[in-house]
Amino acid sequence: MSAAAILLSPSATPSSYHKVISPTLRIPSDPQFSIPVGLLACQRDPLLRELRTTVVSCRVSQANPAPSGRKGKKDNPSSAPTVPTLEVILHDTIVFPEGGGQPSDTGLIQTVNERVWKVLQARRHGGHAVHYVQVEDAEVDIHQFTVGSQVVIKLGDADWDRRYDHMTMHTSQHLLSAVLEDRLNIQTLSWSLTDAPSPCYVELARSMTSDEIQSIQDTANRYVFEGRNVQVEVQEMEKSNEIERSEDSDHARGFAKAIPADYTGGIMRVVVIDRIDRNPCCGTHWPSLHNLQLILVPQTETLARSNTTSARLYFFAGPRLINHLTNTHKQLTATAATLSCGAPQVPSRVEQVIDERKRAEKRVDDLESELAEHIASNIAAETRQPSSSGSVFVKHIHRVDDSINPLGFLSTIATAFTGIVGAESRFLLILSSTASSQSAMGTSVLLIIGSDEKYVKEVGGLVKERLNVKGGGKGNRWSGKLTGVWKAGREDAAISDILREIDTHLG
Repeated sequence: MSAAAILLSPSATPSSYHKVISPTLRIPSDPQFSIPVGLLACQRDPLLRELRTTVVSCRVSQANPAPSGRKGKKDNPSSAPTVPTLEVILHDTIVFPEGGGQPSDTGLIQTVNERVWKVLQARRHGGHAVHYVQVEDAEVDIHQFTVGSQVVIKLGDADWDRRYDHMTMHTSQHLLSAVLEDRLNIQTLSWSLTDAPSPCYVELARSMTSDEIQSIQDTANRYVFEGRNVQVEVQEMEKSNEIERSEDSDHARGFAKAIPADYTGGIMRVVVIDRIDRNPCCGTHWPSLHNLQLILVPQTETLARSNTTSARLYFFAGPRLINHLTNTHKQLTATAATLSCGAPQVPSRVEQVIDERKRAEKRVDDLESELAEHIASNIAAETRQPSSSGSVFVKHIHRVDDSINPLGFLSTIATAFTGIVGAESRFLLILSSTASSQSAMGTSVLLIIGSDEKYVKEVGGLVKERLNVKGGGKGNRWSGKLTGVWKAGREDAAISDILREIDTHLG
């Protein structure tokens, strides 16, 4: 621990967790300078929740920090902050700045007047951790963070829950990637620490069989149950090329990755899982795999791109896994109650319900077809009666129908009707349908068919204009939808007026 930073609460992190393997590397103790990212307290002691330290610099923020937990382009010069924000650099910190695929921590800063300020997030600028602190008036509150003043940086309960989750998922990713590479020679292309409670994933060069997934899950959990130790080794950047020649080089992974071009901290940090993995990383990690509790790999997803095919392997661990299992159990129990069966019988009962539904839908389709034929026959019978125009049959039929596809049912009626009357008949028919329970946001459907597409188009235009119906058509059919309540004295009356006008033209 730096002489300029004081530990205020005990930590359970083992003293052997953080190893400085270079004899010339020293953790800066001058409170006028910030400790570089790579040697921060949150990286040396990930279980530390409170620290007294010193303000190195403070300025009014000119850019709006992205919401914590959402990854985007770093140092994005976006619009002005939506809330007044200060950019504070401390001598040391327990708030992790985003990096290594791990989102930023959130936290709290207590100034000398015991006022507590919220740290929205932290970012790495060069080699420094910059805290984005929410204030009420930036120009006034900046005086609370004068250079050299003492502050207490801490993780509140919500902040700690966030760190706990991030550490769990990040350490799990290191373990899974190491096992994948060691057992199946599958390298991790990238990974995503998603927002809880969603599963995180690693992106791989190929998909995996169910047996391979089970094998990887079993192996990873065996290491978790063994409680393999996790340690961190740090040294100067220029000496990092010696790491691969260490005694554990068989487990070295990821050393070919480029250090971010804008990183100026000069520290190479390697996370070591005992006899399993060595990987450069700046993130926070548990000191033991025991803390992961259990890893579940529920699914894979194949991604087809223009030139390559990759796959995502999703995983849960720790609190996310507990949350996932709890919610899944609740859903299973509720489903079992709905289906009136025990939880083990849910899959077979669901299959039975699906089969019954398919047979019911088939029966409904058959009955609707039969009903449509009957309705079409009744309409066709009317065409044989003399009309007012003497030659063209004109009619509007409105139905109240709760069919899943009312327009499809009207279309079935129309098809049956045209098949009965034949090509020599002259007719203009409007079919409409509304649900039994109407609302202002509900929809009614219309279908216009005729022997002459000229009059179909004309009637469609009049319906569109007078009833505010949205629709269109082609050839001898025109269909549309009306949003709102269908009233007999309004919509029915308007259609009757339209048909009278057309009937007069036809006559």
